[in-house]
Amino acid sequence: MSIYGRTDLASEANGSWAAQAESASAPPGVQVRQETLSGLSVTAVEILNTEGEQALGMPKGHYLTLELPERFERGSGLFPAAAEALAALLGRFLSALPEGPVLVAALGNPDITPDAIGPLTASYTLVTRHLKQKEAALFGRFRETAVCRPGVLGTSGVESALQLRALCTLLRPVCVLAVDALAGTELEGLCRRVQLCDSGIAPGSGVGNDRQALNEESLGVPVIALGVPTVIDASSLCSEEGVSRLFVTPRDIDSAVRSVSRILGYGINLALHPGLGLADIDLLIG
Repeated sequence: MSIYGRTDLASEANGSWAAQAESASAPPGVQVRQETLSGLSVTAVEILNTEGEQALGMPKGHYLTLELPERFERGSGLFPAAAEALAALLGRFLSALPEGPVLVAALGNPDITPDAIGPLTASYTLVTRHLKQKEAALFGRFRETAVCRPGVLGTSGVESALQLRALCTLLRPVCVLAVDALAGTELEGLCRRVQLCDSGIAPGSGVGNDRQALNEESLGVPVIALGVPTVIDASSLCSEEGVSRLFVTPRDIDSAVRSVSRILGYGINLALHPGLGLADIDLLIG
């Protein structure tokens, strides 16, 4: 969570710091750059050291934030660009790791729409581990991928980190892709931004319900986190007493969450299985 409001996005935290400091430059210990990928804007924030961590209130690491187009549902003309841009950004993190199996951790509560990003993304993610192990020759185009839906502590009674650590011990993946809903501070960014980072994730931190962090230290393997802001702390919008206990979400949250989860799922599939195209994924996920 950023010290400038409840945001899990490094790009927003940097913007808040710049506004408060009345400076166009990044804070000490932080590097920021802008780029365009498949016609979409990307903000790259690198937190280099302890000074940068203190400035933005986030752990050291690389953070990439993709700005999605206004319309990105599967039938829109910009869906391919968004999915391919996401795959390319994820590929940058994956390229630093050895080839091998990947575990996708679909975090969140499927019964609460703003928190259902992870479970819904899992439904669009190709699961191939069992196929590769049984018929490796037939599935040479696929990377060995497993998916875990750990749920939340209130419904499982077990911390997500504990479940995933046990699975990592058994499956020995080269990394965990942790997918979760985030909190933001900018209304225009809700369900319209995707952040990828290599510093892991703390489930529930955006809404003040911090659970054990999921990172290389806790799981024993690198963790690449993908998240989308779905709520904003009402206290970021007004100073009225009592609003600090409220979170605001878009009116079209149902359709927005489903659309962005599909983008995440397709982006993950394209990155993990580069021999596939969007039409192939359409056929395979049904």
